[in-house]
Amino acid sequence: MKFKKILLPILLLAAPSCLIAQISNIEKDSLYLVEVEDQKEPDKVLHAEPLYIDLIRDLGARKGEKEWNLGLGLTDNLSFDSYEALIEYEWAPMDRLGLEVELPFTFYSSVNGTPRETIPSHKLNSIKVAFQWSFFVNEPMATSMAFGYINEFELSGFKDFGRPLVTGNVYNPFFVVAKRWGNNFHSLIYTGPMFEQVFENNTFHTAYDINTSFHYMIPGTRNFIGVEFNKTLQKNDFDMTMRPQMRLGIADNLMVGIVAGIPIDRENERISSFLRLIWEPKHRN
Repeated sequence: MKFKKILLPILLLAAPSCLIAQISNIEKDSLYLVEVEDQKEPDKVLHAEPLYIDLIRDLGARKGEKEWNLGLGLTDNLSFDSYEALIEYEWAPMDRLGLEVELPFTFYSSVNGTPRETIPSHKLNSIKVAFQWSFFVNEPMATSMAFGYINEFELSGFKDFGRPLVTGNVYNPFFVVAKRWGNNFHSLIYTGPMFEQVFENNTFHTAYDINTSFHYMIPGTRNFIGVEFNKTLQKNDFDMTMRPQMRLGIADNLMVGIVAGIPIDRENERISSFLRLIWEPKHRN
């Protein structure tokens, strides 16, 4: 089996272009799985990563991997619109360990004559730092598991920036389990509590997130279509947003993700959209 996995890419490189053109999508999928999972050590399972609640790094990350993300979003609320922007950098300093730094911004505009003073201030929401450790990677089972932690230093709005600078902290441990079914179907669960501490009065707010996603990777490509279900429970309240999405490869190391948000049970939020640009610089192990 190992010999076959090594021989197949060599035959592909040596084959004439007319033969390559006749390779089926199934064979392309197999070659891509070999490239991701078996060309380097340690073992790694190919999973489709959700685009809105994305992971800190690929499950089973290998040392030297890195990725830049630029995100832009729009949410239609009842009394104002909010515009999201984020920049994040994630990397793997060692096998199985992913780290991330993210700067998320939010800007607001009024709708239907809403008074400006009732709209939240534009802000750099927080400075987010995170880690993720893949403690279980099983290639025959096509299954990976990880746990991680996100720490979010919440900042004041631009109107009152620095008075104080840090207004609170969010503590967010999480757990991830992902499974690939065959070559093209993917499922993932990302879940964990969020504890928000407000420094002004030293109060805590607790919520619990359960994010599930299902994706189908288009045969012969890295593109996929799928859906996330982002669910939040807090006290007696339950919110859920369904996010149909697609990812398109526009270069070997450049992809774009397109996400729509459809609230199922939210009182103040309507339709939203989100765009993620993903760049993976080449690396060496």
